[in-house]
Amino acid sequence: MSVGTVTILLMILIAFDDRVHDVVSRRIVAHPSMELESAGHQLTHIAGVVVSAAHSQSIGHAPLLIFALAAAVLTIFMLRT
Repeated sequence: MSVGTVTILLMILIAFDDRVHDVVSRRIVAHPSMELESAGHQLTHIAGVVVSAAHSQSIGHAPLLIFALAAAVLTIFMLRT
């Protein structure tokens, strides 16, 4: 379930943030055979860009992020009982 959540988050960031979209399209779509050789380095670079974009998006939408976090915590507590 968490892999699906990360995939959905990544796809949303690709759709809304131009930096992530550019990095993913340059690194993965442009040269797939060359990218297999340096997959570890590329994955680290893409992860850094995704974290940076998520950080800037979370700062811009802090109230919504706090609300979503509170909703997730309440849902977890409801499912536990």
